[in-house]
Amino acid sequence: MAKRKKHILALDPEEAFEMIGICSHHSDYRLVWGLNTKTELHLTRCDLEYDITNKKGEVTSTHSMYEFIDEENRLEYYMIKNKVKGHYLIPEKPSIDYFLFLCNNKVIEVDDLIAELKTVNSILGAYLFFPEEIASSENLVFN
Repeated sequence: MAKRKKHILALDPEEAFEMIGICSHHSDYRLVWGLNTKTELHLTRCDLEYDITNKKGEVTSTHSMYEFIDEENRLEYYMIKNKVKGHYLIPEKPSIDYFLFLCNNKVIEVDDLIAELKTVNSILGAYLFFPEEIASSENLVFN
């Protein structure tokens, strides 16, 4: 029998998304309403929640998630609540209430978006974070 050749595909880890941390004293649905009213986003609640699993594959926490698919710019937005019942999506940033993720962004200037977010009454602060600087961001997967 002929020996099989094994091929390994190695991809350079490339920043596939941008992270904006949002501080807000409002609930997720109230924040989304404010975002949709003041910005050009049209976030809607996802049918499925964002599950965090441990190494055994067991779900440790479930976070509410909203999405907006911008067909024109081929851009996906996801907003996920950071803290749920003492469990964090991004444990390194416990003071952040929500994270807004921009996936496949090639056209939106993030600084302009952050400035626009800061005009929303529900938002106390919005901050850009770099995924490569946050260890737990490796566990974030958007389909």
